[in-house]
Amino acid sequence: QLQASGGGLVQPGGSLTLSCSASGKTSNINAMGWYRQAPEKQRELVATIISGGLTKFADPVKGRFTISRVNVENTAETTAYLQMDSLTPEDTAVYLCFASTWDAEISWGQGTQVTVST
Repeated sequence: QLQASGGGLVQPGGSLTLSCSASGKTSNINAMGWYRQAPEKQRELVATIISGGLTKFADPVKGRFTISRVNVENTAETTAYLQMDSLTPEDTAVYLCFASTWDAEISWGQGTQVTVST
């Protein structure tokens, strides 16, 4: 199960942090990240963090977004964070976190609305 949080309304140039927490068989997770879906646009893979720490970003967010993942010691919980800086109205979308496993199963968190507006 994934529990997503964060998001909201921010002015252009502002920052937001999204989080996505997984519990259960988290040792089997090989990647976590976020897609975003804006009205009348295709779903876009925004950021991914792969086991080992490798990160990938969509071109529109490179240099502005960072992704990290923290494993909670002595628990089966892991949380990914998406730090979004220098936000623009074009970043307005519903952000969907995901986790994929080594055996190709994908779990989704609930969508989180991010609105960048004055």
